[in-house]
Amino acid sequence: MSVVIMSRTKVRLDQVAKEIGDKTGQKVKVIVADFTKENVFSEIEDQLRDLDIGVLVNNVGMLPSYVPSRFLECAELEKTITKVINCNVKTLAKMCKIILPGMENRGRGVIVNVSSGVACIPFPLYTLYSASKVFVERFSQGLHAEYIDKGIIIQTVAPFGVSTRMAAYQQTNVVTLSPEDFVKSSLQYLRAGDKTHGSVCHAIMGWLLQSIPLKILHAESMLHNLRDYVKKKTALAASIAASPRATFENGRMK
Repeated sequence: MSVVIMSRTKVRLDQVAKEIGDKTGQKVKVIVADFTKENVFSEIEDQLRDLDIGVLVNNVGMLPSYVPSRFLECAELEKTITKVINCNVKTLAKMCKIILPGMENRGRGVIVNVSSGVACIPFPLYTLYSASKVFVERFSQGLHAEYIDKGIIIQTVAPFGVSTRMAAYQQTNVVTLSPEDFVKSSLQYLRAGDKTHGSVCHAIMGWLLQSIPLKILHAESMLHNLRDYVKKKTALAASIAASPRATFENGRMK
């Protein structure tokens, strides 16, 4: 299939477009859009108007702060609220509005909406982010029920650890997967229903997290330990990245 890729950084988009084109021989269309901004969708709709889009992947998202923080401690809170809602919530609904009519007319299509494992419980210190991902899940599940009889699969994928820029390129292990490995795993569950965690280990993590009483998970000591853990991980990743020997290959730190 030919591909349309959208993000806010043209240099990075052009690089990825070249890689896809060189590897697959398919056409790649680049659309530059900052989904944290207002009123970006009319231009996107114009550029997609004549294309028969069979697969839509809504993977855009932003984390207000990698280091856990209380809601009122977030820097530039008013702007952050707007950006998170625009990027994580509004974009999802708008892109489905643009793409879904064509899928309905053709009687087939796939929409994959990327949520997060943290949406499975109320998640303090990532409150705004996790709440936005709850919207992704409920919206996707509702749409799936509405359009499954039209031949359209609409699925939420809710991963936990994936070694991406948003996760400070954490070292991969049994729990934290590389983007490539996670995609290969999650695509196996495309027909498994309206929601998947994308891998067996992430499904187990979701089950464990929901099994622990919230009184324990929300205890002040647990929140304090979570914050300290992420701060240490962030500092370690920053120090390694600053080393002249550190390189990245396919999302993995070497």
